[in-house]
Amino acid sequence: MHVGVTGSSGFIGSALVAALQERGDTVTRFVRPTSPRTGRVVRWDPARGLVDDDDLASAGGFDAVVNLSGTGIADKRWSESRKKEILTSRTAPTSLLVEILDRLPHSTSVLASGSAIGYYGARADEILDETSSAGAGFLADVCAQWESAALALAQKGTKVALLRTGIVMDRHGGSLKRQLPLFQFGVGGTLAGGRQWVSPIALEDEVRAILWILDKKIEGPVNLTCPTPVTNREFTRVLAHQMNRPSLFAVPKVALDLVLGAELSSEAVAASQRVVPNVLVSSGFSFAHPDVVAILKSALDN
Repeated sequence: MHVGVTGSSGFIGSALVAALQERGDTVTRFVRPTSPRTGRVVRWDPARGLVDDDDLASAGGFDAVVNLSGTGIADKRWSESRKKEILTSRTAPTSLLVEILDRLPHSTSVLASGSAIGYYGARADEILDETSSAGAGFLADVCAQWESAALALAQKGTKVALLRTGIVMDRHGGSLKRQLPLFQFGVGGTLAGGRQWVSPIALEDEVRAILWILDKKIEGPVNLTCPTPVTNREFTRVLAHQMNRPSLFAVPKVALDLVLGAELSSEAVAASQRVVPNVLVSSGFSFAHPDVVAILKSALDN
C-alpha cells in the first residue's frame, strides 16, 4: 500500500512512518518546502496553499493518506495569536490536502485525518462515544472545524476517518515525557482535585489503531483511547506506583490557571473526558495495552 503522511516528523507521525515501513508499505512524507528530498517526499507549504507539483507527480497516487498536521495544543499559553496558530495549523493543511487529493487522477481510498477528544469538551462523568455530541469551548471548535475540512473529501467518494485521539502515552514524547521528571524527583501529584477523567492510549496502540483503520477502511469518527478511562487521581496513583515514587503533592486548579492560563487549564489539563473507543472495539480491534496499568508499564519500559 502507498501511504501519504503529513506531520510525519511528529511524536505520532514518526512512529507511524516506522510502522508502515516495517510492514512493507511505501510511504511518502509531506514535508516543508526547505526540506531536502530524502526518500519519497512531497514538499508543500500549507500556510501559503502551495505544493511542489513535480514532487506530487513523482509520488503518483495514494492508496491511503494519514493527516497528522498541527502544532502542539499545550506547548504555550493561549494568546489570541497562539489560538489562531493552533486552528490554522490544522485546518490549512487539511484543506490543502483535500484539494491535492481531489485533483489527483486516481482517487485515494481512505483519508485518516487527525482530530482529538477535545471535540467533546469538558463533560464531567458523562461516558462519551463516537455518537456523543460536540462540546463547547475553543478546542471543541478547533476539532469541529478540523474535521469539517477533512470531510469535504468524503463528497468525492473517499472514506474519511476522523481520528479523535486521547492522551498518547510514551516516555519519549507527549504529556508523559513532561510529567516523568516531576515524579522522578518525588514531586508529582494529582491535578485540579483529581476527579476529572483521563482517556489515555499507548503510543503502540495509537499506531496500531491507525493501521487498522487504513486496512479496514473505517470511516467516520473513531475514538483512539483505551477502553478503560480513569480519573486523574487513579492515573497519578498508578504512575507513582510504577515508578516507585511517592505522589504526595497536589496542584490546585487555581495554580494551573496561573501557570497555564484559565482557558488552557480548563479545556486541556483539567478537562474531564471519559471517552470509550466503541468503533474500534466493535470492529474487532484488540488493544495491546487496554488499561492504564498496561499503558504505563509499556511506556516506562521503552
